Amino acid sequence: MKGIVTKSTGSWYAVRTEDNTLYECRIVGKFRLKDFELTNPVAVGDMVEFEPEGSDNKGLIRKIHSRSNYIVRQSPRVKHHLHLIAANIDQAVIIVTIVQPSLKPGFIDRYLLMTEPHDIPVIIVFNKVDLYDEESMETLQYFRKVYESIGYRTCAVSALERTGIESLKKELIGKISLIGGQSGVGKSSLVNAMFPDFDLKTSQISDYSGKGVHTTTFAEMYHLDGGGSIIDTPGIKTLTFNNLTVMDVAHNFREMFALSVHCRFGGSCTHINEPQCAVRKAVEEGEISEIRYQNYITIIDELNSQNYWERKKNM
Repeated sequence: MKGIVTKSTGSWYAVRTEDNTLYECRIVGKFRLKDFELTNPVAVGDMVEFEPEGSDNKGLIRKIHSRSNYIVRQSPRVKHHLHLIAANIDQAVIIVTIVQPSLKPGFIDRYLLMTEPHDIPVIIVFNKVDLYDEESMETLQYFRKVYESIGYRTCAVSALERTGIESLKKELIGKISLIGGQSGVGKSSLVNAMFPDFDLKTSQISDYSGKGVHTTTFAEMYHLDGGGSIIDTPGIKTLTFNNLTVMDVAHNFREMFALSVHCRFGGSCTHINEPQCAVRKAVEEGEISEIRYQNYITIIDELNSQNYWERKKNM
């Protein structure tokens, strides 16, 4: 039998068949992604083949169909494993906020490193605009300009006051959309504002207190009445990248990669110490966001440090 994975808890998977029958499935054997072990070999959005077990809608997944794309991160628990977040999506929606909690711009760029390798379209959503003061609104406009100038879509919304809710909802109908973000940014409240029937759990302490904790504990797909689906995912605290090389990062900061053809060393330029680097020149002249560049340098430094200690350990 064939079906799509609609929920993943790490130990079992809900699979929906074409006739909307749900099966609770487990997997047989090990699955890898490139050279990495996976903490969860099957992702929400995967098309699979399974064998029914018994008469109580249990099943055994035997095959995972080829993926058109996927979102993967370094496992937060097992350093040298990867964790599949979702597969076969049309777009990703990143939820952030300027205040409560304060914006960590590095998080946006780290999240984009998961979508950019597969050319997955992204909408960056700034939530809780009802809380923004004049300074926060200026910060909002700055970051919207930064990301829109390099081809990403952005919007500003308030789940509490329903500002921008209908406009964002229209962007989701008819598509398979991954919904992700940092813990506490009001993701579940925002999804509930758009789709009240889902009734996602939110923190007992309001997200607007700044102390809200994201309560989604596993990825789950929800069908939209107008067509398409959303995949709700747990809030993310940090993102690191043992699965990427320095060149992977350099090639997936899109505006830097576009300019690298003008660097002395072309596509092999890391844009750090090389002479005649077009990217560093663009940063100095204000053509590339200095914040984006600093986030890039921080990630490169982390990778170089990680590689250094790995080499030391193996000596």
